[in-house]
Amino acid sequence: MKALTIAATGMKAQETNVSVISNNIANMRTTGYKSQRANFQDLLYQTLRRQGSTTSDAGTQVPAGVQIGSGVRVVATPRNMTQGDPESTGNDKDVAIRGEGFFQITLPDGRTAYTRDGSFELDSTGTLVTADGYTVQPAITVPQNSSDLTISNTGQVQAKIGNATTATVLGQIELARFVNKNGLEPMGDNLFLETASSGAAQTGNPGDAGYGTLLQSYLESSNVEAVSELSSLISAQRAYEMNSRIITAADEMSQTTSNLGK
Repeated sequence: MKALTIAATGMKAQETNVSVISNNIANMRTTGYKSQRANFQDLLYQTLRRQGSTTSDAGTQVPAGVQIGSGVRVVATPRNMTQGDPESTGNDKDVAIRGEGFFQITLPDGRTAYTRDGSFELDSTGTLVTADGYTVQPAITVPQNSSDLTISNTGQVQAKIGNATTATVLGQIELARFVNKNGLEPMGDNLFLETASSGAAQTGNPGDAGYGTLLQSYLESSNVEAVSELSSLISAQRAYEMNSRIITAADEMSQTTSNLGK
């Protein structure tokens, strides 16, 4: 019976949906995390009677046809790229982005990755790096004898070196933006990679037209909304249960038909 396979696609789609929701909830406290959702599409249809077909010599036509669908599939899991709330940390090397843009990170293999996670630290040479030790682009080195590190809203990094009473400019943090942020490929570790779908990175300074500004000693929290996720989880569970019941009902109907044929 066709209903068995149709309901099976529904159960599989809801399993994927629950996995997406579970990942969102698991990352509620992940810095800069952007929630995902599952988008669905119906599958191919079997046409038993085509709409518009002629039903008489007088030219009368069928107003509505007969099509039986074959189920559903998950077609995409786009991310919600809205801004997460900034949270104060008190760490002068933490930076949050307010508005558009991603920090640029150099990976060990030389590729450039992008992130909204601004929880930066200094490595043994004083270079500004991520929690995994990857260098922030453009590279900025803070001398060992420096103090009063400041990062302006426009990304300029300054510090007082030695006994100096005035600050020295150490570098400039740049941001990257994309035509299609949902086209970025997540690679884990709060990092994304550029793809053909995202378009090439467009770089600029914080505060430039189209780019966000920076907020020192803050981190961007995830944009996961617990209430919405729990509501979506309940809906997915209900849909899964209903598809499961269809399989049970279809199986019982199939057995009844078989028994009648004996």
